[in-house]
Amino acid sequence: MGYEQVAKRIANIRLTINHQGENKMINIFEVNETNKMIEQENLDVRTITMGISLLDCIDPDLDALNQKIYEKITTKARNLVATGDEIATEYGIPVVNKRISVTPIALVGGAACKKPEDFVTIARTLDKCAKEVGVNFIGGYSALVSKGMTPAEELLIRSIPQAMAETERVCSSVNVGSTKTGINMNAVKLMGEIVLATAEATKEQDSLGCAKLVVFCNAPDDNPFMAGAFHGVTEADAIINVGVSGPGVVKTALEQVRGESFEVLCETIKKTAFKVTRVGQLVAQEASRRLGIPFGIIDLSLAPTPAIGDSVADILCEIGLEHAGAPGTTAALALLNDQVKKGGVMASSYVGGLSGAFIPVSEDQGMINAVEAGALTLEKLEAMTCVCSVGLDMIAIPGKTSEATISGIIADEMAIGMVNQKTTAVRVIPVIGKDVGDMVEFGGLLGYAPVMPVNSFSCEAFVSRKGRIPAPIHSFKN
Repeated sequence: MGYEQVAKRIANIRLTINHQGENKMINIFEVNETNKMIEQENLDVRTITMGISLLDCIDPDLDALNQKIYEKITTKARNLVATGDEIATEYGIPVVNKRISVTPIALVGGAACKKPEDFVTIARTLDKCAKEVGVNFIGGYSALVSKGMTPAEELLIRSIPQAMAETERVCSSVNVGSTKTGINMNAVKLMGEIVLATAEATKEQDSLGCAKLVVFCNAPDDNPFMAGAFHGVTEADAIINVGVSGPGVVKTALEQVRGESFEVLCETIKKTAFKVTRVGQLVAQEASRRLGIPFGIIDLSLAPTPAIGDSVADILCEIGLEHAGAPGTTAALALLNDQVKKGGVMASSYVGGLSGAFIPVSEDQGMINAVEAGALTLEKLEAMTCVCSVGLDMIAIPGKTSEATISGIIADEMAIGMVNQKTTAVRVIPVIGKDVGDMVEFGGLLGYAPVMPVNSFSCEAFVSRKGRIPAPIHSFKN
C-alpha cells in the first residue's frame, strides 16, 4: 500500500471509534496493523445484511402482495450495495457480501397463498428484488414451526424444492425446535423429505439448492449470515446487521505463541477477536449512518472461506492438532469459540446473530483436507457442534441417503441445540448421482467438498413417530 493510500485511510479512520464514552483516535500503529490483517491475513467484513420487515405488505391478493414486497425491498435497499462498496473503498476493508433478510415469508404470504405454487411466486419476486438492487443473497423464505405448523407454513415448506430450483439468490430456512418448546418431529420428518426433494430438483447443479436451505433449532431473529438469515418479528422496520470474519488473523496471531500455555493462547485469541470485531463495529456504524437505518448487531463469527489461510480448521491445527477431527478437537474448538466471544463482546455493545466459530466443510480448505485425510467424520463434526456456532454445515452426503436418515441427522442436531440452549443447524447436501469419495464443486464462497459417508443403519421407525419431543426441564424458568 502506497503512502497516499495509507494517509487517506488514516484520514478516514480519523472519524474515530467511540470507546467507553471517549473519542479515541486510532494511531498509525493500529492502522498499519489493520492493513496487514486485510492484505495478508484475509480479514474482511463478510456481510452487511439489511433486515426489512414485510409485515406491512400483507395482502389477501397475491398480485398486490408481490407488488408491495417488490416496492418495499427495492426502495429500502436501493443504496445498500453502493454504500457497502463506498465504505470498502474509503476504509480499505473488504466487504465481501451485501445481503437482505426479510420477515419469514410463511407469515407474510399466509393470507394470499392457497397452494405451494403461490408461495413460489413470492420466491421469484424476492429473487427479482435481489438482482435489481444487486445483493448476493436474500434470506427469509422461511417458516418458524418449532411447536406446530399452520397450513400456510406447511405450504411454504412444501414449496421449497421448487422455489430453490427456480431462483438464484433466495435462501430458505425452517426452525423446527427450540429450548422453550422442544422439537417438532412432524416438521423434522417433513424436512428430511424436503431436503431430498430439493436435491432432486437441482440435481443438474450438483444439488446446489440444498446449499441455500438450512434447518434450525433456536434460530435467532438477527442473524446476518446465509442461508439462515431472516428478519424477526421483534425487529424494527429496517435494520443493519454486520457479520465479520477473520480466521486468518487469529491463525497468524497464534503462530506467534506456539508452545505457550493455555493462558497465553486464550489471551491472544481474545485480543485478536476484539480487533476483528472493532473493524466490524466501524463498518456497521458507517453503513447505518449513510443509509439512515438503525444499527442492529455485530455477528462476531469466524466464518471461513475456501481461500488458503482463511480456515477455522487451520486455527485448530495451530492450537496443536495434526488435523481437525483428531482427539482434542472438541476441546480446542470450545476454547476458540469461548475466547472469540469474550474478545468480541468488549468491542461492541450489540453482539448477536450466531457469533463464534463456524465449521462448514466445503467452505473451509482445512476441513476439506481433514476429510480427505480421514481425520474427520460426520459423527465427529456432530460432537464439535456441541461447542461452536451453528451446526452441521455445507456437508455433501451420498445422493442415495434416505429421507429418514436425513431426518435423523436433523433430529440429532436439533436435540443438541435444544438441550444446550444454543442455535444449531443442519445444511447437508445429498448430491444426486454422487457417492462417498466423489468430489462436488459448488463454486465461489460455497467452495467444494468430498462426499462424506453417512451411518447406513435405519432410524425410520423413530422419525415416523408423530408429535413433539418435549422441551428439557431446564427450559422451565418462568
